[in-house]
Amino acid sequence: MTRFLRVILLISLGLTAAACSKFKTYNGPEVTRVIVDKGERKMYLLHHAEVLKKYDVGLGFAPAGHKAREGDGRTPEGTYLIDRRNPNSAFYLSIGIDYPNKEDIRRAREAGVSPGGDIFIHGRPWKNRKGGRDWTAGCIAVSNAEMRDIYAMVRDGTPITISP
Repeated sequence: MTRFLRVILLISLGLTAAACSKFKTYNGPEVTRVIVDKGERKMYLLHHAEVLKKYDVGLGFAPAGHKAREGDGRTPEGTYLIDRRNPNSAFYLSIGIDYPNKEDIRRAREAGVSPGGDIFIHGRPWKNRKGGRDWTAGCIAVSNAEMRDIYAMVRDGTPITISP
């Protein structure tokens, strides 16, 4: 193979890999808040009062009410922070929500239960492709394509408000 053909082949492979990457870049307005409306099954990424993106979401398998204990299948309600990200998530990509907070822990202790944890916004892996609308253990689910955008746009430290 000539050197020219090798260079063309390498460039083609590089472009193909970049096009198929699950990691996107985002250079638009900063996402200053995430709002999740559980009743409407909608998530909004905002730059101050401006809605940048809107998504349909799936919730925990028992979506009504605030998460009270580990294993209840509920998605928490309240204001939290995005506090971590997992590029190797079993649920495609994920960004973490800092649930439980001090109040959640206090309520769970009073009830004699664990508050649970590991609440994320994440994609939908192949094994859950037919899981219905509300199928998570308490997380917020979107399509994998949408999760690529969210992962690029939302930074750690961004507030998230989850309302009934």
